[in-house]
This record gives sequence, structure tokens and C-alpha cells, in this order.
Amino acid sequence: MTGIGIIGIGFMGYTHFEAAKALEGGRVSAIATRNEQKLAGDWNGIQGNFGPPAGQVDLNDVACYSDYKQLLADPNVDIVDICLPTDMHEKVVLEAIAAGKAVLVEKPIAIDLEAADRMVKAAEDAGVPLMVGHVLPFFPEFAFAADAIRGGKYGKLKAAHMRRVICKPDWSDGMSDFRRLGGWGIDLHIHDNHFLSYVCGVPKAVFSRGLLQDDYVNHVHSQYVFDDPDLAVTCVSGGIAAAGLQFGHGFELYLENATIMFDAGTLDGEWVVNTPLRLITSDGVQTPELDASSEWCGAFTAELQTAIQSLTDGTDSPVLSGTLARDALKLCCAEAKSIATGEVQPVV
Repeated sequence: MTGIGIIGIGFMGYTHFEAAKALEGGRVSAIATRNEQKLAGDWNGIQGNFGPPAGQVDLNDVACYSDYKQLLADPNVDIVDICLPTDMHEKVVLEAIAAGKAVLVEKPIAIDLEAADRMVKAAEDAGVPLMVGHVLPFFPEFAFAADAIRGGKYGKLKAAHMRRVICKPDWSDGMSDFRRLGGWGIDLHIHDNHFLSYVCGVPKAVFSRGLLQDDYVNHVHSQYVFDDPDLAVTCVSGGIAAAGLQFGHGFELYLENATIMFDAGTLDGEWVVNTPLRLITSDGVQTPELDASSEWCGAFTAELQTAIQSLTDGTDSPVLSGTLARDALKLCCAEAKSIATGEVQPVV
């Protein structure tokens, strides 16, 4: 049984804790938080922008530490699951690697590209797995899209457009200052850059227009430049929507033998599916059957299951790759430079 040690019990730590209950071959063996109330199992007050609020949790079979370094020393912890604020990632990731523990750290890997490089290099030098929790490819609609593109069932991808937008968030004090998160061009939009790099390969350059605030990207429209001159990919993302649009995302994918569409979001507090996943071919329009968990945290269960399988098999997971997560951050940095200069920026 693979032991998971969660560091940081905020909304994401709670999400991972709940997601782990459905795992095969893995369980949460330890948690670390400085909050005495949470160490006692009282998680009331934890609430995010999806899923139910937390309450009282059973920690009888879980080692509880007020100092995360005790968790790093726990022999029953095989994977250190870091759910801390982004500006704390590097320090704890490097300490976990030094302790010889496999690491799963929440996205984004970092705000600063040099910090991401240091983490990736440290893991490579130590021969320790570094995985980054980019969960988007594990949501059923995006998993279907990724399989369609990477598997080639409907031919080559010719063009794509993605969308991911929010209004200014008021549901979390931790998200109220987008600067601390690296701007919406990192915290929000890195999902798109990671997904596109996973299914298409990392673009060689990007041309972006958008809004910068204190040198951080608040909103962005991007055109990606690939080695294939016939591949046309664009994306819009940011945090400037009106208050009634709390969240919206989706995609249009144009493959040689099919078009795939999906569009959904939270409008005025209600989840609205504008376009359910549609597979459009010469045979007509289909609604694919999705392998979807009924649990609100099902995508996170799939993410954790992939991490456990990777560790068990001794193989690297392409979708959780620390290198891919770092490259997605490179794209975000290139977009900020493109907005500032008005020029195409190489992804380096």
C-alpha cells in the first residue's frame, strides 16, 4: 500500500484527502498542518469554488504532524503530496527530494521560472520522481480530447481553440491578490498551456495580446507557433469577466476526420453546460460516453491513481511530468513578454 503524506490542509489538501479515499493501492498515511484545529479533525470552514464544504474528518489511522519535516521523515510516507501556496513550493519540494521521497506538488510548479528549473534539476540529480498535479487532463471531457489527439483515432489535429475565464474571485482570501499567484496568466491559464503542450508538444513560440497589471498577466489571447506551419492553435484566458461569470472553460478541436466541442461554466452561481461534449463526424453528431466518477473529486482521484501507478511501475508519467509543468510555465512567461513587447516570443 502506497502511503501518501499531504502537506497543507487548505481546500486543495482537503480535496486530495477526499480523492484518496477511492484509490486502489494507496491511502493517506499522514498529514501536516500548523493548524491545531485541523490536526484534531475539525476541517469546518474549508470551502472552495467547487465541491462541498469540509466538516469533521476521521484521522484515527492518519499520522498528524504540526511540522512537515516530521512527515518527510515518516517511513510510511512514499509520496509527499504538497498542497501549499505556490510561493512555498520550492522550499518544501527540495526538502522532500533531499529526503528521498517521491513528490506530487500542486500546480503551478512555481511562479518563478528559475525556481522551477531548480526543482526539476534537483529531482533529476537525485533520481527522485517529481510530479506536478495538473488535473485538467483527468477531467472526463479533456481526457477524451487528449486521447483523441494523442491516439490519432480521428486523424491529425489541424486547429484548436481553448477558453478559460473567471471573474475577480471573492470566494477565497488566498486568491484575492492575483499577484501572489503569478497573475491569472499563470495560476489560471497554465492549465491550458500544460494541456496544449501535452497533446500537441511544446510550442516553439507564442504571439499574445492582453492586459498586464504590475507586470503580471491579467488577461491573454494567444496564438501558438508550432514546428508544423499548418497547425493553428489559439486560447483566451483571464480574470476580467463580469461578476456573473464565475468560471467558464471549453474547447473546439478540428481534426482531419472529426470536430470535438465542449463548453461549460458557472453562471450566476449555477453550473451550466452550454455545449456537452460533442463528437461530430461524417456520420453525424454523437455524445460520447465518458468514464466519469460520480464523486466531485473524481478527477483528482484519477490524478493520484496515476501518480501511484507511476511510482509502482517505476515509470515516468507524461501527464504529471515535472519537466512538462516547467515548460508550461515557460509558455506563460513568453506570453507575458509578448504582451509587453508586441512581438512573437520564443519559448526558451
